[in-house]
Amino acid sequence: METLPNQLLMQVGSDEKLPPVDRWNPSFCGDIDMRIAKDGRWFYQNSPIGRERMVKMFSRILWKEGEHYYLKTPVEKVGIRVDDVPFQVIRLDVIDVQGQTGLRFTTSVGDQVIAGAEHPLRIGIDSITQEPSPYVMIRWGMEGRLSRNVFYQLVELAEEQDGHLRVSSQGISFDLGSI
Repeated sequence: METLPNQLLMQVGSDEKLPPVDRWNPSFCGDIDMRIAKDGRWFYQNSPIGRERMVKMFSRILWKEGEHYYLKTPVEKVGIRVDDVPFQVIRLDVIDVQGQTGLRFTTSVGDQVIAGAEHPLRIGIDSITQEPSPYVMIRWGMEGRLSRNVFYQLVELAEEQDGHLRVSSQGISFDLGSI
């Protein structure tokens, strides 16, 4: 018998473009024992999902409603747990976007976004440690957390303005925090 993750994959096919998850309205079928850890690793029944292709496929059908995350296909929607945010940003490239500087972020599952109005950067502060946690909007209300290395690269690009570090992408300035 097929496992539930394999059944979900068969429902959405395998082409590279994102499926129209935002247009699907399937019935909720309950929660499954799947979790995305804070470091971006995916688990099914407490075992790491080691197949990169499978993780990428699941990431393509990931959906967020309120504070809850789901894997959504045309025929069913199942709840999963996400410890922080579902995406990990592992690369930063400075590119030209119609004559302006653009900050392009790449996630561990291959999503690419350029920081700007549709993909804003934000810095969360841990209430206990006071450490910054940098995030960028990836898609459909879901964010990616910048890896430490990517955040350090971003800070190196920042300029000081009125006691704050700021970076610009597509003409929009983002505050990285006070100096």
